Amino acid sequence: MNEKQTTRPTKKQRELLTYIEAFAGEHGYGPSYREIMKGCSYNSVATVALHVNILITRGHLRKKDRSARSLELTEAAKQRTDSIPLRTDTVKSSDEKWLVEKVDYRFAQAEQKADIYDTDIDSLYVLVGALKVLGLEGAAQSFMPRLAELKQRVS
Repeated sequence: MNEKQTTRPTKKQRELLTYIEAFAGEHGYGPSYREIMKGCSYNSVATVALHVNILITRGHLRKKDRSARSLELTEAAKQRTDSIPLRTDTVKSSDEKWLVEKVDYRFAQAEQKADIYDTDIDSLYVLVGALKVLGLEGAAQSFMPRLAELKQRVS
């Protein structure tokens, strides 16, 4: 057995592999490094490149050809990620709608207030952060413009 087959991915690497697999399943092609950066909440493309290169070296990823959007999981990695629950599985789609409605309600309450305080903004940041932790990145991003407007009202 060679080392590529026995090396397990770290938690961050599993998240990256899960994201790539989900993206490819949805779009029919692999994500760009920038899409991976946004989808996995990395701070730079260089960090993505580092993780991708390590995963290629360890045998979890391969590039189909030397072009953009050519990342794909190896068969061994696909078998391993099948046993790893996706981050978004922690929230059912019916619960996701309910949760987003509740966060929206809290934003609407804050927007209607005459005086907004830092504690109000902090609690909204926590709610947006919770959406990200639960894998609801799109929902979290949709609240960011409203959060920015509220933050300007405090200043």
